[in-house]
Amino acid sequence: MIDPVLEAWQRSTAPRRFWLDGGGAREWSGRRSILGVLEHDDVSLTYSAARREVTRHASGSSEVVGDDVFEVLSRELELGGPRDQWFGYLGYACRPDLPARPSPDVPDGVPDAVWMRPSRVRLVEHAGPDSPPGWRNRRLSTEVPAGRRQFHHPGGETAAVPPDYRAAFDRVQERLHAGDTYEVNLTHRLEVASDLDPLAAYLRLRELNPAPYAGFLQHDVPGARAWLLSSSPERYATVSTGSTTGEGGSTTGEGGSTTGEGGRVLETKPIKGTTPRSEDPAEDDEHRRRLAQDEKYRAENLMIVDLLRHDVASVCEPGSVEVPQLMEVESYSSVHQLVSTVRGRLRADVGTVEALRALFPAGSMTGAPKLRTMEVIDEVEATPRGVYAGAFGWVSGDGRADLGVVIRSLVTAGDGRYVLGTGGGITVLSDPVEEHAEAMLKAVRLLEALGTDGDS
Repeated sequence: MIDPVLEAWQRSTAPRRFWLDGGGAREWSGRRSILGVLEHDDVSLTYSAARREVTRHASGSSEVVGDDVFEVLSRELELGGPRDQWFGYLGYACRPDLPARPSPDVPDGVPDAVWMRPSRVRLVEHAGPDSPPGWRNRRLSTEVPAGRRQFHHPGGETAAVPPDYRAAFDRVQERLHAGDTYEVNLTHRLEVASDLDPLAAYLRLRELNPAPYAGFLQHDVPGARAWLLSSSPERYATVSTGSTTGEGGSTTGEGGSTTGEGGRVLETKPIKGTTPRSEDPAEDDEHRRRLAQDEKYRAENLMIVDLLRHDVASVCEPGSVEVPQLMEVESYSSVHQLVSTVRGRLRADVGTVEALRALFPAGSMTGAPKLRTMEVIDEVEATPRGVYAGAFGWVSGDGRADLGVVIRSLVTAGDGRYVLGTGGGITVLSDPVEEHAEAMLKAVRLLEALGTDGDS
């Protein structure tokens, strides 16, 4: 039976609301959902990277209040005090000092960032060790030829790699062989037309693809309309406080961990390495074993861990950065993923939003080294990333925060067009057929949620 608090939230007609969904969470991320509905006079912020404008919305009016969303959010948290909480997302182009292409400045385009401060939030505890009753948590029926890592394309084993993807892949290989970069997270966007209501689409997505960073955000404000439907498995960052567990972790405010005694702890869990699930238990175990041992995936993961150790160290106390988990396999309904954990104790002079900015965008979504690789991405990707590859979650005035990476997600302006991003890490060992098939595998559940196979 649906929780009455969740049921009431679903019936709400408020134009601004969010649901950070803990129902499909991992043990490390907790099982509590946070629900919020903004009243007319509650405040929200949006950001346009193309115009370099942060806009404050409240009581039916909008006002430009700055040109850097990180700075404005930090200022709002300082003014609001330790009980202040903000919920929202940061799109890929939110750091203007980095070479990330902004989305086109068009009427009713999806903002590059949305943050909301509700007067009240409600909590829902989810039962069960795995997932809420009624969730199918189905696996995809996929096969991997014996002795190979190869993915089967969802459209068939012989599905051709699109020419534009092949061209981008070849340009990335040129940069890799020239020594400009060691790894590039090559992505692309798919646009799907659907008359499905965003909330209905999200309810289908959460059934098909339970995830620790699942969630729904609606900001239905003229000139700044955005719906984000997330089923992300990847932690962008948590900031926890104190010397005990139970503070910080996940979009639900649970889990997390600390290192050392006291202070704030910054933690990130990059994912690099994906293989499909199989309905045959023996074959599924073999897929899992191959992922753990695959040379390419281990090289990808290690490069991103090194990048994130540098990013984390830039804002943490010397000697506090550690890697408590290196290349462990986590299994989800459709894929196995290779996950590491990087953690450090924040310096006292570093604010929480400042720490989040130092990691942004996620190294797993750029490649290494970050700056030069982002320049390569801007050169080879056909479209701006928009919200995709950003971060989604919450930040609190008491110093805590928890955000996931915006992957396995749908974005819409409420106009019947949904955009999703997908991709993967490219190294000199990569094969274009396998890489494109992996990217499409990651998109399957999103397309299923919209009732399409991606051909529309």
